[in-house]
Amino acid sequence: MAETSLLRKSDLNSLSFGNISEISAARRNGAEPTLSFEFFPPKDEVGEANLWNAFEKLLEVSPDYVSVTYGAGGSNRERSLAVVERMSKQVLTIGHLTCVGATKSSTLEIVKFFEQVGVGAILALRGDSPKDDPDALSKGELKTALELVDLVREATDLEVGVAAFPEVHPESPNMEHDSRVLALKQASGAKFAVTQLFFSVQAYTDLVASAQAAGASLPIVPGVMPISNAKQIVRMAELSGAAIPDELLAKFDQAEDEDQAREIGMAYSTQLAKDLVAAGAPGIHIFTLNHHAAALELARGAGLCR
Repeated sequence: MAETSLLRKSDLNSLSFGNISEISAARRNGAEPTLSFEFFPPKDEVGEANLWNAFEKLLEVSPDYVSVTYGAGGSNRERSLAVVERMSKQVLTIGHLTCVGATKSSTLEIVKFFEQVGVGAILALRGDSPKDDPDALSKGELKTALELVDLVREATDLEVGVAAFPEVHPESPNMEHDSRVLALKQASGAKFAVTQLFFSVQAYTDLVASAQAAGASLPIVPGVMPISNAKQIVRMAELSGAAIPDELLAKFDQAEDEDQAREIGMAYSTQLAKDLVAAGAPGIHIFTLNHHAAALELARGAGLCR
């Protein structure tokens, strides 16, 4: 097998940049894609150890930034904020912020916290209602991510990013509607978008074309999941509404064991990352699930790090 060419060669210190747009521009000026990783706050001590072990391993390949998720209805708020604070001291960090079920005052408290710890951006998301409070959205003061973008932009100079949906938002009638909403978010001050889970280059390029047609010109960074556990990823895809290509499902069905299924999945997700960069994606945001091995395998296989 031919060795993959290294696409990110410049040695950049992410903490010398003020926000995500600045370091992304530095990469773009050098014709290089960004590399970033997503983590989620742990639920217990074992999860805590896994998270920080993965973080330290992935920090060794000098990601341009990382992001930390925020649970449904702020269910893991304190853990999430603690992770953001610790990571932001070592690498440019995006703090996810959801508004479902939240008051404006509680949301602004978190924005102020993000200011104090010096995050690189806030990813403004509506979020989903937690399982134990399915009516949370109707109870909160903020109903949409667009309202959250407006609130954050009024309250802070921190950069704001938003979500984009290659497979169309589950509550949206079509991609054209999604794209109009994305354009409104950009008009309100959003500077970049990160996609939800998807599995084909076509889904990404269709999204970008639709967004541009609607007037949304902000960079859209594709989120890619390393397929190291086929059964787990299939379940996640079903829950998120992301379509896994039939040919990949067929290969999984033909796999002799889990090791072979992993090999098939990792080869597919690595090629997907390569093809996305070739198709013009500004970088790759890897969903780590708080594990480093598959994330590193994907990043290295796609030429995003040594």
